[in-house]
Amino acid sequence: MIKKLITLFKLGRKIAKSDILKIAAKFKKPPLAVTILFQILSISFEKKEQNNLIEDDGERLSRSLESMGTTFIKLGQFLATRPDIIGEELSLKLEKLQDRLPSFSIHEAKEIIKEDLGIDAFNSIIDLGEPVAAASIAQVHKAKINDNGIIKDVAIKILRPNIKNIFNDEIDAMMLFAFIIESFVKKTKRLKLVEVVFLLKEITNLEMDLRFEAAAANEYAENTKNDAGFKVPEIYWNFTSENVMTLDWIDGISIREAEELKKRNLDTNKIAEDIIQHFLRHAVRDGFFHADMHQGNIFVDTSGQIVPIDFGIMGRLDKLSKRFLAEILFGFIQRDYRKVAEVHLVAGLVPKEVPIDDLAQALRSIGEPIFGQEVKDISGGKLLKQLFEVTEKFNMQTQPQLLMLQKTMVVVEGVARKLNPNTNIWTTSKPVLENWLKETKDPINNLNETLKNTSEVIKRLPEFPEIMDKANQALTFLASGQIPQNSNSYTALKDKKSEMIAFRNQSIIGLLLLVIFGLIVF
Repeated sequence: MIKKLITLFKLGRKIAKSDILKIAAKFKKPPLAVTILFQILSISFEKKEQNNLIEDDGERLSRSLESMGTTFIKLGQFLATRPDIIGEELSLKLEKLQDRLPSFSIHEAKEIIKEDLGIDAFNSIIDLGEPVAAASIAQVHKAKINDNGIIKDVAIKILRPNIKNIFNDEIDAMMLFAFIIESFVKKTKRLKLVEVVFLLKEITNLEMDLRFEAAAANEYAENTKNDAGFKVPEIYWNFTSENVMTLDWIDGISIREAEELKKRNLDTNKIAEDIIQHFLRHAVRDGFFHADMHQGNIFVDTSGQIVPIDFGIMGRLDKLSKRFLAEILFGFIQRDYRKVAEVHLVAGLVPKEVPIDDLAQALRSIGEPIFGQEVKDISGGKLLKQLFEVTEKFNMQTQPQLLMLQKTMVVVEGVARKLNPNTNIWTTSKPVLENWLKETKDPINNLNETLKNTSEVIKRLPEFPEIMDKANQALTFLASGQIPQNSNSYTALKDKKSEMIAFRNQSIIGLLLLVIFGLIVF
């Protein structure tokens, strides 16, 4: 616990000497006790750096977090998804946060590969180059491997040295700080700060085991292998471990380079349409989708195929959620609000006693204003957000996996509109939803689906079942912002809280004894 206090003091000094608290206070005022604490911690005889006056508050806040390393970058990214805690405005500012840090040396990278994969696998790697990208948790190198006599170009992702220990020490110290704030500032209890920090720890620790990401990419590739115009890089398991992941190198152009795509005679309007259709197809057909599809994670290769990268965050939908999603989106496209209301009732998402006409009227209040907007302003993601807000009034059960999908849909639509501002979300979505609903209503297809699911379960039994279970659990946590009471994570959180309560009580007793001793002696 003393180590945590020392780490906490160091982190507090970092925050106090930066612009973080000053900028954040413009959007959401911190408790007075927190402000005073950081003013004390900021006392320094060093000359303070001049800020770049051209940057706005969001850019300064993001830059400050980036300069403070992995833990603060991850905390900023996580808080950007929690406007309920930090407010909508500050949440939007934190979306500018970039996950990038200086790279570590190629010598360290080679040592990690040798230790993790063994000398034989290391000797099969040819031309390991300098890092081409460096983020807060890992960096990527281009290399060649000898895969059973065939030389292949690959990308090798390597975790930063000692990153797990550094992150966990810092996040445990932050959890202690959250506990202290909750103990002394009663108003903060409703924010569940300890749970928020613990949740970040759970999710990031999964991200720091590259076998999770490799397993997700492998499943994603299996699901999409017959999708024309879409390709997931192949994972090389003999060159993959907890700290190292090897996959196909992609020769392509990032979709953020729209002008370059046009120069190569690639149809950006078609690419925009395909990105939305592939995303929806993976969600409603497979129930497994890429949940981090920002511009930097999507490439177009030399043959014009869309190639996603970075599979650290994936979303999963169960059978009911897939059906629910397809039916409600298609119902809104058809402007059949009673049908959408019926789906809610049949699926048991709202209590049976809810009057169907009242629910249909509430749904109409969402749909009709959207159809009155220009094509460029229509968003399926925003529609789902409004839907969840309205149906919550009818006691709709929280659907964590749908919340994850809704957030991702907003990003995907934004990406598509950067390529083609006039992308019509409804026209683009309709054929995917229509075809899937048609196929699922066919009894022969239903039987084939059941047989296929059974064979897939048997086939995947040896393939990291525990890893994927944990990964799915963490994604559910991320979407809902809650830790289910029947999970191992909930037990671990209770243990952490008990440890901190014991420390607080011991500290109070120790302080009282010190005071009594002082009174007796002096």
